Amino acid sequence: MTLVLRYAARSDRGLVRSNNQDSVYAGPRLLSLADGMGGHAAGEVASKVVIAALAPLDDDEPGEDLLGKLREATNAGNGAIAELVASDPELDGMGTTLTAILFAGSRIGLVHIGDSRAYLQRNGQFAQITHDDTFVQSLIDEGRITEDEAATHPQRSLLLKALTGHEVEPNLTIREARPGDRYLLCSDGLSGVVSHETLADTIKIPDAQACADRMIELALKGGGPDNVTVIVADVVDIDFGEDAPIVGGAAGNGQDQGQPADSPAARASAITGPREIPKPVAPPPPPPDPKAKRRRRFRVFALVFVVLLLLAGGGVATWVVVNKQYFVGEADDGEIAIFQGVRGSIFGISLNRQVQGSCDPAVPTCDKFFVDDLKELGRDTVREGTESFDNVPDARQFIRDLRTKYPLPPCDTLMKEQERNAGQPSGTPTPGQPTTQPGQTSGAAPTTTTGGQASDTRVEAKPGVNCREPREGGG
Repeated sequence: MTLVLRYAARSDRGLVRSNNQDSVYAGPRLLSLADGMGGHAAGEVASKVVIAALAPLDDDEPGEDLLGKLREATNAGNGAIAELVASDPELDGMGTTLTAILFAGSRIGLVHIGDSRAYLQRNGQFAQITHDDTFVQSLIDEGRITEDEAATHPQRSLLLKALTGHEVEPNLTIREARPGDRYLLCSDGLSGVVSHETLADTIKIPDAQACADRMIELALKGGGPDNVTVIVADVVDIDFGEDAPIVGGAAGNGQDQGQPADSPAARASAITGPREIPKPVAPPPPPPDPKAKRRRRFRVFALVFVVLLLLAGGGVATWVVVNKQYFVGEADDGEIAIFQGVRGSIFGISLNRQVQGSCDPAVPTCDKFFVDDLKELGRDTVREGTESFDNVPDARQFIRDLRTKYPLPPCDTLMKEQERNAGQPSGTPTPGQPTTQPGQTSGAAPTTTTGGQASDTRVEAKPGVNCREPREGGG
């Protein structure tokens, strides 16, 4: 029995993005895709260099050490990203996901990092065989949210692991290959738009190319909010498989439709394009200067927190990659503050840090504003809100809106107002009228009643309950 792959690949920039930062390579031995991220063309560059690092695996028999080959090539691609960032600071912050299969007859090696996915259709059963390296997936694993809630979670795009040029451990597994197996590799431009049930129905289309085309069509019908890349590959028992690898997306120099590349030279040209990209080598280059590395860690994807997670069975170092976003929350002392990152934590480790207080550092004098200085609705907005912002100025404006819409009155103002009210009669004055009490003679001195007596209805001023005290401090 001789098992080979029959495959088809497609990549499309979608209906919203201005460029395609996905890269794809499909050959007789290697199926790989990378979803790049980063400003301008940086994501495109990151996905290209990683796919270029893996492409040579398609040329030779991988031998017994499938996972070793995949690890070595992945590290080479990650090292190439580090070199590019070191030589061009404008690329700092770029990164990419990676999902790839290395085929060797009856065995398949799988490498995965990020939120691109691999699925397997076997004996009528369709299942995801990779695990998303995302914040929402960690919440699902902990039982804190459901799959349905994850689909609309504000941090659903938050990656915990990606190839950014920094040290990271990819997920590597070996699987058995069987005749009739069909593999689907895709970027989140497909899985984030098309439901699992629809994918399970579509994967049954017999022709691999027609199946891949239909997957792209479904993603575009769903709005095409992101680049979408698909590989469909069948394990078949025949004498010969495909002999012309397919290169597409950013790796195909912007061509959305996957294009065959008939020679090693054509493949290299298709992947790297006219831009000069250092040829990946293994092992990865020595780590950059520690001081420079520390400076960059907080800039990857605008914010990177390096977290050491001590898991059961040993310590595992992992990168926590946080999108460049901000939110308004409550500081430890109760002050309204601006935080960089996202709400929440993983294994007790915070995913955010405070960057400013309630006062704008550019304003010389300012009264600090605390959550208890707001009315109840305002407090709930700060403590439980899901608002996120792309930058500090937008978050600062949100604080101004809170101070305008939901402030408690200043305590001294409340007291003065009550003092003024205390001097006013409680009702409309009525003239005194003589009355004769029972048992009194007509000569008795009359008694009179007078209206308009003032009543003291003042309420005690309670800071943080019904009023607020000014608190000096800026920044």
